[in-house]
Amino acid sequence: MEKHLKQIETSCLKVVVFGPESSGKTTLSRKLATHYNVLWIEEFAREYLQEKWDKENKICELDDLLPIAFGQIKLENEYSQKSTKLLICDTDLLETKVYSETYYDGFCDPLLEKYAIENKYDLYILTDIDVPWEKDDLRDRPNNREEMFNAFKKALIKYDKPYILVSGNVDNRMRIATKEIDELLKKQ
Repeated sequence: MEKHLKQIETSCLKVVVFGPESSGKTTLSRKLATHYNVLWIEEFAREYLQEKWDKENKICELDDLLPIAFGQIKLENEYSQKSTKLLICDTDLLETKVYSETYYDGFCDPLLEKYAIENKYDLYILTDIDVPWEKDDLRDRPNNREEMFNAFKKALIKYDKPYILVSGNVDNRMRIATKEIDELLKKQ
């Protein structure tokens, strides 16, 4: 089981777009992947949970978190083998850990927690909550945006993850993100 959450070795730069629901992660991660002409790893939880909603009319439950984590890292590892330059991730296991702790009274499965902390990324791009919240079947915390944002920021600080904050419209977020990624690519 443990091997299913471990990253494979790769020489590519890994960037995670990170933050609470409806903060522009998917929009930004897609635009970054297009800008750099690289692979983009979708958020596995979105498809997994949408299917659950469509079939059972149920939202995420604690038992869903490990399958979501396994699916996310499986995608990441597959795409890591196809990429040599840069990989853009629309979430990671640390994001799943933050959601677990905020939704389930501080609980996070020890296996998920271990790899959420151990897995390495070159940069986290924390998305601000200064964009309008958009309702969909899976989003459920429009009134807790600041609390959720703070939980994500605290996790980055607590685990000493390299991160930048992006805010404003998409163009501003792209300008900030590409400047930082360009610097990292120069060092690679």
